[in-house]
Amino acid sequence: MFYRLGKFATRHRWLIVGLWVLAAVIALPFAPRANQVLQSGGFESPDSESQKAIDTLVQKLHVNETIVQVIFTSNRYTVADPQFTQQSEQALARIRSWSDVAQVTSYLENPRQVSQDGHAAYVNIQMKTDANVAAKQLPELEQRLQKVPDLQTKIGGGPVFYEDIQRVSENDLRRAELLAFPFAIIALLLVFRSVIAAILPALVGGFAVVVALALIFGLGHITPLSIFVLNITTLFGLGLGVDYSLFMVSRFREELLHGRNIEEAVAITVATAGRAVTFSGLTVSIGLFGLTFFHINMLHSVGLGGILVVLLAVVAAITLLPAMLAILGLKVNALPVRVPRFGRRSVAVNTELDPHHGYWYRLSQFVMRYPLRVFFPVLLLLLGFGAPFLGVRFSAPDASILPSYVPSRAAYDLLVQRFNQRETTPILMAVQTKGNALTPDNIKNLYYYVKRIEADPRVERVDSIVSADPRFTLSQYQLLYTHPDLIADPYLGAFLKSSVSGNTLLVQVVSKYGMVDPNSQTLVQTIRNTNPGNGISVLVDGGTAGNIDYVHSLYTDFPIAILIISITTYIVLLLLFRSLLLPLKAIIMNTLSILASYGALVLIFQDGFLHQILGFTPLGFVEASSPILLFCSLFGLSMDYEVFLLSRIQEAFWQTGIIAVRWHWVYSVVAALLPARQ
Repeated sequence: MFYRLGKFATRHRWLIVGLWVLAAVIALPFAPRANQVLQSGGFESPDSESQKAIDTLVQKLHVNETIVQVIFTSNRYTVADPQFTQQSEQALARIRSWSDVAQVTSYLENPRQVSQDGHAAYVNIQMKTDANVAAKQLPELEQRLQKVPDLQTKIGGGPVFYEDIQRVSENDLRRAELLAFPFAIIALLLVFRSVIAAILPALVGGFAVVVALALIFGLGHITPLSIFVLNITTLFGLGLGVDYSLFMVSRFREELLHGRNIEEAVAITVATAGRAVTFSGLTVSIGLFGLTFFHINMLHSVGLGGILVVLLAVVAAITLLPAMLAILGLKVNALPVRVPRFGRRSVAVNTELDPHHGYWYRLSQFVMRYPLRVFFPVLLLLLGFGAPFLGVRFSAPDASILPSYVPSRAAYDLLVQRFNQRETTPILMAVQTKGNALTPDNIKNLYYYVKRIEADPRVERVDSIVSADPRFTLSQYQLLYTHPDLIADPYLGAFLKSSVSGNTLLVQVVSKYGMVDPNSQTLVQTIRNTNPGNGISVLVDGGTAGNIDYVHSLYTDFPIAILIISITTYIVLLLLFRSLLLPLKAIIMNTLSILASYGALVLIFQDGFLHQILGFTPLGFVEASSPILLFCSLFGLSMDYEVFLLSRIQEAFWQTGIIAVRWHWVYSVVAALLPARQ
């Protein structure tokens, strides 16, 4: 089939190139606009308890989790000074009158929003829109926030965090492209020693990326896609496009050197390297397909985008590239590049004609001569690199993952340094009762339930309608809420209005420990596992609960993804190599290399090894989706090279049988793994 495809590409070369050029021309107006339809965030699991809790609070209490924080600081004044309040209110005047703002909660209404030294305070601006829309409204918010002479302002919160993630991702992507593309061209020039041959892989990768981005622009109008799709599309499109083309062009030049005519050289190239490229693309797609099993939109989106660009890279490599090779013919070697030769001149022979020379040949001979001496040290090395993964600590991403110069990170650092961080990340409880929450029986049940929570040594404070004033007794609360409209205390009246609606109320628990502290996590689990009784149901949300649910959702689905990826990859490699053991060997070897990558991930980014040299601040944890992204991408990519290597070994063995002659018992094992050609 692949041989006939090569013949077809040769005969219809101009048509194929024309169709690809037409596709690129159509795609060009849409490809740069792909980011317009992509969404920030996407780290929530729609089926998690924390998401159900916030959905309940939004539906019943109209709580909007889209909050922008404006932090005011002053070296001259404290919050107690009238000038601080006057200038902060002046700065917020146009925001308070903005129709897209649902509510502004000032430090005047909640004294806990004042810093410990009194020289800073923050204001919560609750937007009417969701986080993605609010992120696009930030320029107007910044414009409405008036500058005042004696206060400095910083803006943070969820929408700012998501906007910064998008901006940093796009900037990093552009920087990576600017750095990677020249290096890729230089590497291709060194490999091919011809400008024309070096340009071809870059063209194939470019075509694949442009068309993929245009398709993503269309797909983004149909289904929600994460901003991280851009990164995976460019990375895999250019990387695999260059990768596949390198093997195809190398094989084509080799066939020309063996005296084939152009048509035959193209056909054999597609039949051999093209076949390997196709199966390689399938293995990479299988790995990325595993990401679509996750309920986290970020991973699901990356999987869809990755599969799309990989398939396009494969199609371009086995159609567009053969057509261009057929057009160029011997001109593929045009514009030669002189590369300095090092070492003895007698060794510098053309390895495409005589592969029995050079470093790689000597290395392969050493490995085949001393297999066990190589196998066990390498195995121990991989296991040693993977060992740090045993101490991994997972967490959801927050502003600490961003560079220190972006607004959300600066605001986050300020909150951590000058405020009680526990106050900014309470445990949120969506509590529902049988019937109206303010009936005497329900108030009694809620009162004793809250008392049980307050008795936990990990709890700093509980904010609820039955703990609003510690001086009140149960009877006083029951009497107070018999006629809620007659409550004279404006603070308590406002608190009741914002916390209760029908049978639903909001309870906030402030932990004595930080959001990601194990004590706070066990506190959330304790609250969830405690049965309130008396017809009360509880759903728990908040930063700690969301973190727990995020990690749980990921690693509940991960084993299923691993199983499906492994089984599907085994079947594909079984069809390719017609061997029962080779696919198993490939899966085990790739798993070992991925485990080594996991260990490096923990050692460097969690524990901070070499962080001063590499120029980053260690997080103290591993972002929970990173191992999953690494597995699903590295499994396919490393299998990619496995396919190329074993395909060529198998082809050489079928043609010559040299391996069995040169290599005693090990070659007999290989011969058993590679059944005779049918």
